[in-house]
Amino acid sequence: MGLHPFRHKYPGVGGGKVKFDTEALALTAVFAALYAAGVIYLAPISFGVYQVRIADALLPLSMIFGMPVAIGSGLGCSVANVYGGLGIVDIMGGTIANFVACTLAWYVGRGGIARKFLGSLVETVVITAIVGGYLALIFEVPVEIGLLGIFIGSIVAINILGFALLEGLYRSGLAKRYAEKYPH
Repeated sequence: MGLHPFRHKYPGVGGGKVKFDTEALALTAVFAALYAAGVIYLAPISFGVYQVRIADALLPLSMIFGMPVAIGSGLGCSVANVYGGLGIVDIMGGTIANFVACTLAWYVGRGGIARKFLGSLVETVVITAIVGGYLALIFEVPVEIGLLGIFIGSIVAINILGFALLEGLYRSGLAKRYAEKYPH
């Protein structure tokens, strides 16, 4: 048992091995591309204090696919926010918000429909708090306005569109294959 600095036996939290296979890498790239394209294509409603990021409908899929959605939506958000032109705070803040929201939803959303809906609500709260907070600073509006603008858009994108997409995948049976492959 050698102690090679780049080949750790138990690199994951809790002693489990970190596994990111080629399928997970491909899914990450697909989610990053879909997210960035969705935000950029719908730029008029994707940027500003009041926004509805239709691409945020992908975020609840983290409850099926896990880290590929968390990392992919974070990367896609960074690309889209570079295009948006609001600066480094928006680029980093949006990336962190998407990653944290998806990761928390992945853990919270285990189980039945109530747990999945709770996972979607967690995503809305995280996105609202982080993005709404820094957008209020960027646009120099009261923080309540920033939070309200993001909250309304997140309800539409995450809790209505995204949750419907998530449930549709579960009911069609497509989610079962991936839920087993990317366990919580």
